[in-house]
Amino acid sequence: MPPGRLTEDVVLQALEDFTDPEAGRSVVKLGQVHDLKVDDDNVSLALGLTTFTAPVWRETQEELVAHLRARLPQLAAVDVHVEAHDRAPEKMGQMGLAAKSVIAVGSGKGGVGKSTIAAVLAYGLCRAGCKVGLMDADVYGPSIPHLIGSHEKPTLVDGRIRPVRVDGLTVMSMGFLVPPGEAVIWRGPMLHQALTQFLGDTAWGELDYLIIDMPPGTGDVALSLSQLLPLSGAVVVCTPQEVALLDAVKAIAMFRKVNIEVLGMVENMSHFVCPSCGSRHDIFGSGGARRKAAELGVPFLGEVPLNTQLRIQGDQGRVSAGFEDRDSAPYLEALSRNLVKNVVAKRRQKPPMPTLPILG
Repeated sequence: MPPGRLTEDVVLQALEDFTDPEAGRSVVKLGQVHDLKVDDDNVSLALGLTTFTAPVWRETQEELVAHLRARLPQLAAVDVHVEAHDRAPEKMGQMGLAAKSVIAVGSGKGGVGKSTIAAVLAYGLCRAGCKVGLMDADVYGPSIPHLIGSHEKPTLVDGRIRPVRVDGLTVMSMGFLVPPGEAVIWRGPMLHQALTQFLGDTAWGELDYLIIDMPPGTGDVALSLSQLLPLSGAVVVCTPQEVALLDAVKAIAMFRKVNIEVLGMVENMSHFVCPSCGSRHDIFGSGGARRKAAELGVPFLGEVPLNTQLRIQGDQGRVSAGFEDRDSAPYLEALSRNLVKNVVAKRRQKPPMPTLPILG
């Protein structure tokens, strides 16, 4: 755009092709540009963004500033203030679940910290400002109640299950319903029915993200979920050594077979940094998940090192405390931020179709 006198119309025209990270359409046409003021060559405005994209608000703000400077070289100063823009989620499938994105967290085997990573993703999104639900689909070995430190019982209100609220998260797990130490012995159809109730009969409210902690292995839970509602995708957790990566590859193949997109891989227990001397030890190797992700064409979301405090916090039901630990926090925060960056990048490339009202 050639230099000239700045006006509000000129600025809006420059923003016509700047897209909202959730909807993938013009922020101007969606009415998300407010309080636009032009004073000589100085511009200030408020940009409305949804809580769905909260982890990338700062990046979006910086991107808009760079966009304006590229289009309007005469700009002297740009001040962009981000404010919350409300956009309610649509109900998904026959379940009636009001969520913008449902993400399964799985692994090809147990013992790789899958439930911990699922809880970390949920907490990371919640801490950034998203509305988040966490569903424990590991019916036979539910770990989420212990990791988040709650054994509260869900209640039944007007025929709907009222889930447990913990640290801003909305949580549902079989672990809340079964006495400690008691085993759940069910066949496949009963498992499918339980998932149906957890999804359809639970009063989740309006969510930006529902994170589902999957059981380990490649059983029929993924198939049930793919039949019950449209999943946005899956995250696969593994450790660096080759024997774990072999099982992670099977998990990726399983998700792809049931048409669930793999949104990223996480390498857990990637390395250990000695708290006494500061030296790094690659106990299980390192970088295996990153290399395998590149080989399979899957995004790499990040690594989480072996950290004694993180293990203690999980055992004590305080996994969220890892975000307050200066050694763990940067790794944990990166997971949810990179996940959302991948999700919104896909939405901008292929915007969701807007819903048209049905006229009577």
